[in-house]
Amino acid sequence: MPNVVVSPEVSIAYESFGDPGDPPVLLVMGFGAQMLGWHEDFCRALADSGRYVIRYDNRDCGLSTKFDDHPVDTGEFIATVSSGDTPAALAMAPYRLNDMADDGLGLLTSLGIERAHVVGSSMGGMIAQTMALSSPERVLTLTSMMSSTGENAYGRSSPEAQAALSTPKPADREGYVAAAEKELVWASKRYGNAAALRELAAASYDRSYYPAGLGRQLAAMILSGSRADALRELRVPTLVIHGLDDTLIDPSGGRRTAELVPGAELLLIPDMGHDRPRELWSQLIDAVVSHTG
Repeated sequence: MPNVVVSPEVSIAYESFGDPGDPPVLLVMGFGAQMLGWHEDFCRALADSGRYVIRYDNRDCGLSTKFDDHPVDTGEFIATVSSGDTPAALAMAPYRLNDMADDGLGLLTSLGIERAHVVGSSMGGMIAQTMALSSPERVLTLTSMMSSTGENAYGRSSPEAQAALSTPKPADREGYVAAAEKELVWASKRYGNAAALRELAAASYDRSYYPAGLGRQLAAMILSGSRADALRELRVPTLVIHGLDDTLIDPSGGRRTAELVPGAELLLIPDMGHDRPRELWSQLIDAVVSHTG
């Protein structure tokens, strides 16, 4: 799996599928998740539909650059933000979402791709939105999936989903894999698959177990703030996809995104949570292919 330098301090691990002559689609993964979250079979199916698909690890995750010199204690950071001490919170975080967006754009540059269709999921949707806002000339289309606008009033987690997200996973492999089942709380009610969650957790643990990056990625999300005003001015063709079963980022996050972006298309999918169940892949792929066509 190749790794390329995208800036003086960051190298990004990536993998591609399909014909480089086809329209490029950059897949951006979410909070704490490696590129494996874009299942290889999903990527190949999208490539078979005539797209050159690129998935990658965000910084502080997987096989991309880790910011070990800037430790962030998640509990301490949340307490600092909650206390209203914004300067102290800002000092804790070594980067923001715009830096993570630059990583994705830098990857495209390294691959010789001037413009691409960008598809982001969850935090990846926030990063994809930031790419489109900062460099619209490089984003052919934007697809924001199960994401939100950075406004506190939209896309809120249910108490149960928030508790599952904020509970640290065991450090040992067996415990880590077993704990993945807790993610069923935000998965599709109809298609939620504990075995698939355990399989992804095992592959992720074996490839790169790295919980230290979570605090920095969380800080990047929180401190980047609202994109609402900027999204009102966005002129990149935008598709917003959200599952109606999503309890980690409530569907109001998707609705609000589509409401703000002029001309955005909103696709609300029944029986989809904060996941991409295999049973819905054909619908998701058809939507992305149609939007990027």
